[in-house]
Amino acid sequence: MTRFGFAVSATDGAARVGRITTAHGPITTPAFMAVGTAGTVKAMLPASVRETGAEIILGNTYHLMLRPGAEQVAAFGGLHKFMNWPGPILTDSGGYQVMSLAGLRKIDEAGVTFRSHIDGSRHKLSPERAVEIQHHLDATITMVLDECTPFPASHAVAAESMRRSMRWAARSKAAFAERPGYGLFGIVQGGIYPDLRRESVAALADIGFDGYAVGGLAVGEGQAVMLETLEATVPAMPAERPRYLMGVGKPADLVAAVARGIDMFDCVLPTRSGRNGQAFTRTGALNLRNSQHKTDTAPLDKDCACPACRDHSRAYLHHLIKAKEILGAMLLTWHNLHYYQDLMRDLRAATAAGRLDPFIEDFRRGQGLAGDTPKSDEAN
Repeated sequence: MTRFGFAVSATDGAARVGRITTAHGPITTPAFMAVGTAGTVKAMLPASVRETGAEIILGNTYHLMLRPGAEQVAAFGGLHKFMNWPGPILTDSGGYQVMSLAGLRKIDEAGVTFRSHIDGSRHKLSPERAVEIQHHLDATITMVLDECTPFPASHAVAAESMRRSMRWAARSKAAFAERPGYGLFGIVQGGIYPDLRRESVAALADIGFDGYAVGGLAVGEGQAVMLETLEATVPAMPAERPRYLMGVGKPADLVAAVARGIDMFDCVLPTRSGRNGQAFTRTGALNLRNSQHKTDTAPLDKDCACPACRDHSRAYLHHLIKAKEILGAMLLTWHNLHYYQDLMRDLRAATAAGRLDPFIEDFRRGQGLAGDTPKSDEAN
């Protein structure tokens, strides 16, 4: 019988290498979760996602409850069987998506009432219902329902929002069905205010969770403020549990957050960028729409073993993107996910070897980073 657990095997400063044990297999950390919002990592087969090195993917309660419906997924044996992904799945509670609906939702102590962006139908999402839906999905890691505090927000607004999230977290914990190898994560809120972040951590630790996420960042505050908030938050988080930074981010964000003690990440950036012609490489971001790639025989990244780099030139990928061929989105998505997994692997190796600082220096030099701005040919 597999128990949900977390063990740290190496550290370098605040950075950690660890292993999460789950009912659906282990997760080595730091880990990047490919985003499969609606039961699919866009433009990728499940086997292809696994080939990138991914051990865990993310699904989303909001999207799956609307279509095809949590109960229908349960009838097929859960999301693992429904989408043919046998490994661990973490499901976002849907709080972020619901909060982004602005004029289509109403928040009160009971939860959130909202209208579907698909057909306008009315739905209610309470902490208990969010946990129930994730149970139907058979999520390996369930997230509590929280209110994603908007940015900017005053201290008073952020405090009220955070404290409601803490009450919802307690209700989510009470609703969660304990099962061997399954976990429930709390979500730290509090905007950009260190005192509120620490208050949130203390409240969640008192409730007790299998892991702790940092929510409400990467919502417009900028990298410097995000990192300052992490520096004020992460040291207060339970060291014996995995730490998850939600919705982040660019490669430079991941590297900086690992150095500050974060273990898990998710972001739509590598898949969304791949569908839009952007590739992340060891020498910076490339926009394959740009005419400079039209006759370039070089691979995207000479040190990458993905199919896009192994089998094709920048010129061919440029052609696919300009011609709007589906293969272009598929190859660039595969490459980006492969690059992100390579980055996680390299961060783990550097941390285990006690060489994280030199690795970060080499990474920043390769990316052409000046301050927080990466080298890029994004401009058309």
